[in-house]
Amino acid sequence: MHLAYKVKMSFPALLFIFSFFVSFSHAAVQDFCVADYTAPEGPAGYSCKKPEKVTVDDFVFSGLGVAGNTSNIIKAAVTTAFSSDLPGVNGLGVSLGRADLAPGGVVPFHTHPGGSEIAYVAKGTLCAGFVSSANKVYLKTLKQGDTMVFPQGLLHFQINSGKTPALFFVAFSSASPGLQLLDYVLFKNDLPTEIVSEASFLDPDVIKKLKGVLGGTG
Repeated sequence: MHLAYKVKMSFPALLFIFSFFVSFSHAAVQDFCVADYTAPEGPAGYSCKKPEKVTVDDFVFSGLGVAGNTSNIIKAAVTTAFSSDLPGVNGLGVSLGRADLAPGGVVPFHTHPGGSEIAYVAKGTLCAGFVSSANKVYLKTLKQGDTMVFPQGLLHFQINSGKTPALFFVAFSSASPGLQLLDYVLFKNDLPTEIVSEASFLDPDVIKKLKGVLGGTG
């Protein structure tokens, strides 16, 4: 009984020491994994560039300082600093983005399957929200200086609800959070209109019209 008690009490300490050395060992082996765009991308991300080929430019990205072109159907532009744009964030579990919205502009319902998002409004006014898996809506009007979190995988959107251009920056809990726009999923594809109609309960004429706008076929 006495020996079993001692083992039970010491196991958490042993586990802590083991995990400490595992994490320390990993950190000592490799400080970073800069994306090697010449190698295939796998489920875990890009392969690592050889350390001798890494430069400081692999960790620097200037794209978020440039306003995007909002002359499009959604009157919005999104600029990303994912691992596909900024090789230095590969494997680090972080990334950034910028969204410019003209008056009336919208980032339509979309999801990020690989990471949660936190948005900071730098200019303008946004109507933003997300829908939980229980179909509860979380909706808020955001003004300059406000921040809102959008949990991983949940459908969410941002609309410029003001009369002036809006700008917000986003951070993600993944170097490659992914992006899937609901409208593109439904209408920018080659699924027959009849199938989309049956699966979505939408009118076939509406589906054909939207497929024509977004480039879908069928």
